[in-house]
Amino acid sequence: MDPVLIGEILAALMFVGVIGVLMLGFPVAFSLAGTAILFGLVGWWLGVYDPSNYGSLAGRYIGLMTNEVLVAVPLFVFMGVMLERSGIAEQLLLTMGKLFGNLRGGLALSVIVVGALLAASTGVVGATVVTMGLISLPAMLRAGYDPKLATGVICASGTLGQIIPPSTVLIFMGDMLSGINAQVQMEKGNFAPEPVSVGALFAGAIIPGLLLVSLYAIFVIVKAWLDPKSAPATPVPETEKASLWREVVVALIPPLLLIIAVLGSILAGIATPTEAASVGSVGALLLSLLRGKLTLGILRQAVISTATITSMVFIILFGAAVFSIVFRMMGGDNLVHEFLSSMPGGAVGAIIIVMLVMFLLGFILDTFEIIFIVIPITAPVLLALDVNPIWLGVMVGVNLQTSFLTPPFGFALFYLRGVAPSRITTGMIYKGVVPFVILQIVALITLFFFPQLITWLPGVLY
Repeated sequence: MDPVLIGEILAALMFVGVIGVLMLGFPVAFSLAGTAILFGLVGWWLGVYDPSNYGSLAGRYIGLMTNEVLVAVPLFVFMGVMLERSGIAEQLLLTMGKLFGNLRGGLALSVIVVGALLAASTGVVGATVVTMGLISLPAMLRAGYDPKLATGVICASGTLGQIIPPSTVLIFMGDMLSGINAQVQMEKGNFAPEPVSVGALFAGAIIPGLLLVSLYAIFVIVKAWLDPKSAPATPVPETEKASLWREVVVALIPPLLLIIAVLGSILAGIATPTEAASVGSVGALLLSLLRGKLTLGILRQAVISTATITSMVFIILFGAAVFSIVFRMMGGDNLVHEFLSSMPGGAVGAIIIVMLVMFLLGFILDTFEIIFIVIPITAPVLLALDVNPIWLGVMVGVNLQTSFLTPPFGFALFYLRGVAPSRITTGMIYKGVVPFVILQIVALITLFFFPQLITWLPGVLY
């Protein structure tokens, strides 16, 4: 049999095999690397893989560890953890609940607003869902909210951190797309391509993030109007009205200043994402200090949590590097190129297939696992078909946010299930997120047909 064909068959089987191993419950990083090494041995035995290719891993690992852009990841994680520990999220939720309390659906609207603010100041999805689930869900249930609406709005708002900057997903995606785009453009004869920066990806994600927030808010307003019992008003007692605006200022100004300092400095070109992340980390420490929450115990917890999350993400990235080398060297990239290039509709057909595969993988894999596996394999083909890299990165982010919400395996659903009271059934959570999944799909379709919503702001700023 033709060695090229054997290699492509092994590459396809390796992709299926790693999904099977992950479904058995093995750790992701070791599943990626272990499956790749196993198939590499089979390929070596069949004469279609040279194990000396593993020698390039050392250089790749050193490159990842010395990558200045990726230093922003632990800094943004630390910032998010410190803000969570400082009680800013709790104060925001309680204050916004009072501010919107006189409106039907006001508590739900406050959750959406706080979800967007926390996404723009932390970018840590799991912590946001859990925090809002612990604080807002009991309050909404006491106020007489439909449990399905309450759980749906909390899950949807909590996942905004996937797409609203400073999303750690966008940092990794921007770094990968930058290298891939440069390589693709050089192969096409363009030796001075426009750079793809993390800042440009952040700028591209702002309008889609605001679009999702608007869609969520419109849905809640319409739902409260059509079914008032599902989202009743919770008027603020007269005794608390006098001090309400002072509470709003105290709760809202600190995170807004932090957002302006971090995102504003990136978008204005004053600071790189890494420099802005360091400013954000110092800002989170100062906010904790001003609130009297900065203790040695809290700082220790934040550092340990940051180290744990960062180690998890990077060990997955290292495992994905092993997988990528074996897959490519056995001809998997050629197989993917031929498959996507032959899709009816050209680039449009290829994009639809890639988005569908990512959406389905979101049922069983975490966001980082998906981008580390799928982006290096598919992005070179899509960019070679003249797909805009900024548009592609943001579309992938919104798509993965959608799969993060979709029953029965959406990770956000499990985060909320872990902190929801026992009278909230899993079925209620599933039914509650369905309207928001539909809104996510509406946003995806809108961004597909109107790419300017993504590309306009980066074009203006960069």
